[in-house]
Amino acid sequence: MPGEILLCAPYVLTMDAQNTVLSDGAVLVRGNEIVSVALRDQLAREHPRAEIQEFRDSLLMPGLVNAHCHSGILRGTAEGLPVWDWLRMYIDPMHRVLNAREAETASWLCYAESALAGSTTIVDMWRYMHGSAKAADTIGTRSVLVPYVGEHPDYDYFETLESNEQLLKDWHRKSNGRINVWVGLEHLFYASPEKHRDFIDLALKYDTGFHTHSNEAEIELREMDRRYGKRSVHVLRDLGFFEPRNTLLAHCVWLDDTEIEIIAENGVGVAHNPVSNMKLASGIAPVEKLLRAGVAVGIGTDGEKENNNLDMFDDMKCTSLLGKLNNLNASALDAWEVLRMGTIDGARSIGLENEIGSLEAGKKADIIAVRTDTPRMTPLIGDGEFFNLHYNLVHSARGSDVVMTMVDGNQIVKEGRLVTADLSDMINEVHEVLPGLFERRAAFLSENTDGAVSPV
Repeated sequence: MPGEILLCAPYVLTMDAQNTVLSDGAVLVRGNEIVSVALRDQLAREHPRAEIQEFRDSLLMPGLVNAHCHSGILRGTAEGLPVWDWLRMYIDPMHRVLNAREAETASWLCYAESALAGSTTIVDMWRYMHGSAKAADTIGTRSVLVPYVGEHPDYDYFETLESNEQLLKDWHRKSNGRINVWVGLEHLFYASPEKHRDFIDLALKYDTGFHTHSNEAEIELREMDRRYGKRSVHVLRDLGFFEPRNTLLAHCVWLDDTEIEIIAENGVGVAHNPVSNMKLASGIAPVEKLLRAGVAVGIGTDGEKENNNLDMFDDMKCTSLLGKLNNLNASALDAWEVLRMGTIDGARSIGLENEIGSLEAGKKADIIAVRTDTPRMTPLIGDGEFFNLHYNLVHSARGSDVVMTMVDGNQIVKEGRLVTADLSDMINEVHEVLPGLFERRAAFLSENTDGAVSPV
């Protein structure tokens, strides 16, 4: 039997159904599983042989779930364009010339950044994802790997259903179940109509999830109406894309009430990407309407190029503030709602709520410790009328405040440092491969001054 570890802190935020907070609490971990969550003295008395680890001036909480991300190494180099022009001039030309080494290098860096900032689970849509799986396996993150598939003559430089299936065969539920593989489609426009059913059938064959972008920009609605005479979510439903075990839609900015109803009725998850949607001027998603309809809404950073960091604390703050601004209502998207989106509701959006997302007995030991002794977390009031732990976490904390990240019972970040891989080696590797990527993209753009083929 594996030994027991007792993680102790002044506060434990469980994110259970009651948002229970324990003062002088502890989490008992055995192997990769949470055995019990209770008061420190009680668990220490009941388990005298457990190894005690103290996290003074910190709080313990579930690891964050990044519900939509793209690995990448274009940070700060793809700026100033709305989404479809941004894809045409920056992103699709990059995909056209990207190689496997560059793709793997990007995943190593992005998974490391995520772990350091408290994300224990990341939904990553990317390319050459055997390299991504190696990075997730070594670094120790929990990952949902979603290949960027394009099954269309104009997008033959993306992944294929064949490569997606090979990744499913090789990596799905591997690394002690930490790595899941889904079926991915960049966007419905990136697949020929005769290929649509093949995506659904592949997800059903492996009893896995399906992920794509939808309703991200207003221009998409006009193009959907031109091609199908319907709005995006109606099209996806009618084609069968809601049949798989889980379907997750990224963005969902331009939804009408009928689409929200369809998403709720079909148990579809939504990944809200507030920073990306602001940066690319896409709009503001109707998050409160989705939550009121019972939709599982998670939060995603989107990629490093459309966000510029992978700090989920930053995105939680923006989720709250954007919701308040959108509704001109200072009470909109309360801190507890946002914390749930970043943890248990994020887990629910990807169908993993029975494994992760809260600190409860029987769940996987995906736990982070966040410093509370910083100026931005002060004052910290753990009880009474002015209780503010949740407000401080959403509105004040940063990913750099994370001092410990545990995934599946293994501490992959200790004292704020990644311990499973060498971060400096990853940074050096990025600097080594990046010039070649830029040179090949520049060569393509010199011959194609309008960029890649636009999907709209």
